[in-house]
Amino acid sequence: MNAPAKLAGALCAALTLSVPASAATFAENFATNPFTHGWSIFGNTNLLQWDSTNQNLRVTWDSSQTNSYFHLPLGTILTRGDDFALSFELNFSDYTNGMSANKPYTFQAAIGLLSLQQATQTNFSRGAGTSTTYGPKNLVEFNFFPAFSTYLPTIGQVIISTNNVWLYNHNPGNLLDMTPGQTFRVTMNYIAASRTLTTTVTNNGTQYCPTQLIAVPTNFDFRITTFSVSSYSDQRADGSILAHGTVDNISITVPPPPVMNFTGTFSNSVWCAQFISHSNWLYTLERAASFSGWTNAFSTTAGTGTMLSLADTNPPGAKSFYRIRAERP
Repeated sequence: MNAPAKLAGALCAALTLSVPASAATFAENFATNPFTHGWSIFGNTNLLQWDSTNQNLRVTWDSSQTNSYFHLPLGTILTRGDDFALSFELNFSDYTNGMSANKPYTFQAAIGLLSLQQATQTNFSRGAGTSTTYGPKNLVEFNFFPAFSTYLPTIGQVIISTNNVWLYNHNPGNLLDMTPGQTFRVTMNYIAASRTLTTTVTNNGTQYCPTQLIAVPTNFDFRITTFSVSSYSDQRADGSILAHGTVDNISITVPPPPVMNFTGTFSNSVWCAQFISHSNWLYTLERAASFSGWTNAFSTTAGTGTMLSLADTNPPGAKSFYRIRAERP
């Protein structure tokens, strides 16, 4: 199993939560402090700073530093079976390769979706490439690689699976610079029915390079929980980067959360949780005497896409707390 989604639980008294059944959209224009509405920083806070005057995010991609993320939880776990989309504006002020000793080649400035639980592990090395021990897993990401030596600059997208398998786009039309001082809008759209990720880049309202496309095989699996502006360490890489720029006007659209229209009630002294479930999710009613030491109060049940009811048929005599655990199979 992968990490469960963070969902609202219920006390032993009745509780009702209403969540819209439509897709969830997160929009951030940095007009107000992003840290007051869900955003956080992992790693070096000096690399990722809210500019309240210019109302954007000032970013330093410095691969000589540790992995650092300006991130927002999605409230769900995305897989190849989910539709999702994201877009953002990106403006570089400068970028340089080879700033780390003995790492003369290029390295990426990155923005996209990841599993924060894995990306914060000490053995997560974005530059390790294909490596079952150190290589990255569970990424859907936009990357820009500045030019170096005889190699051209590259605008790219990548998907990395749960077991470190990589999918790229190799369109030669995307060997273009992202000129410092110009604002580019990046739009990424994943369609579950066709299992395709498309990425477009525009500049001043005009498409800047060919649309990129990645087709996801049926046996390819990824699990994504978080949007992130990512400054990766060049540990175990042969390239490095120091870049400065801004990110603004972020929009993220994901499916509705896995638990919706939740109610908790007593029926004949039995506590029962009812909610609208999703197919391709597994649900467990958990119980605890305090907010730790959770145990199963009802066996794990597959979601149906309709109303699901889970009851504690053998409650303890003392007061208990309940929550719903939702996981992807």
